[in-house]
Amino acid sequence: MWELISAGGPAMWPIILCSVLAMGITLERAWTLQRSRVLPADLLPKVRRLLEAGSVSDEMLTALERNSPFGRVLAAGLAARHRPRERMLERLQDAGRQVVHELDRFLNTLGTIASIAPLLGLLGTVTGIIRSFTAINQGAIGDPRLLSGGISEALITTAAGLMVAVPALVAYRLLRGRVDALALELERETIAFVDWLETREATRR
Repeated sequence: MWELISAGGPAMWPIILCSVLAMGITLERAWTLQRSRVLPADLLPKVRRLLEAGSVSDEMLTALERNSPFGRVLAAGLAARHRPRERMLERLQDAGRQVVHELDRFLNTLGTIASIAPLLGLLGTVTGIIRSFTAINQGAIGDPRLLSGGISEALITTAAGLMVAVPALVAYRLLRGRVDALALELERETIAFVDWLETREATRR
């Protein structure tokens, strides 16, 4: 492995850095974007039971905010539950935008890695070709061993850049799709909660 890295020349180091970052971001986002962590299945029924029991307090709202991204949205809605529907929806939308922004965290970096990794490989290809032509100018055209270093650098960096870019792009697309799906589900669950809350308030009047 070390022989391949050293044969790839200086362009291999930023490619390796990109691979480490891409792996870390992919694992962290795959863990964070689990549905059970973003939208716990038992959270909404629990909040409804607390409302029915009249157990809504500042401590409960604080615990709800810390529970999950969906809990943060629900806490914003509960804090504004006595305001008009339009004001409550504004608070919910603001909280939802902040939550989606946090779900998107690091994905732009992952997409950037997928874009620049092939360019770094291309940079290594260019430097390898330059190295080969320099050897030719120095009279190495009759000795293939002196040319092989530049050719190896060109091929290794091209392959390494693609090996980083392809998985990073696949991970970016999958995680982006997961964020979009979670955002839609957050919106649907939030609207259902607002409708339930309004129906509850109307029946109590």
